Amino acid sequence: MALDDQHIVVLLDKSFEDLEFWVPTMRLREEGADVVIAGREANRTFTGKHGLTATTEVAARTLSADDFDAVVVPGGWAPDKLRRDPGVTDLVADMDAQDKIVAQICHAGLVGISAGIVEGKRATGSQGIKDDLVNAGATWVDEAAFRDGNQVWGRVVKDIPAFCRVLVDALRAQTS
Repeated sequence: MALDDQHIVVLLDKSFEDLEFWVPTMRLREEGADVVIAGREANRTFTGKHGLTATTEVAARTLSADDFDAVVVPGGWAPDKLRRDPGVTDLVADMDAQDKIVAQICHAGLVGISAGIVEGKRATGSQGIKDDLVNAGATWVDEAAFRDGNQVWGRVVKDIPAFCRVLVDALRAQTS
């Protein structure tokens, strides 16, 4: 499979957007990637905004960017919780500093803002964080999904297919 050698961390917290978490996670696994679910704490089960559940396997603070090829940050209200944890923001910042894929959709840009990685980048997400991204120095782009360097951006739930295509293409290109 195309992503057999890829190790990817997907972040999770309470009130995550169910589809923005599960669809990319399943898509990456379908491509053969090893996906680890991390959050502020290990072994925590959360219910998404629409009733689906997911469980963290590890705490983000225990992970090293050296061990992963990408990090995916789903949206919902979870990014507002995740951004408050230095273990999460340090991991995201370290992944970005190593030029590894950092994928963010919907409200996930809040994590990118707190990790200090959006300044000078093109970014998108929910209209609800447009001002936050602009105030953090990003250039707002109203597109379904795109890549800016090592960062992959997706707008909202309806754009998940485009987000997954751009994400998988970015990961394939990273291994070439």
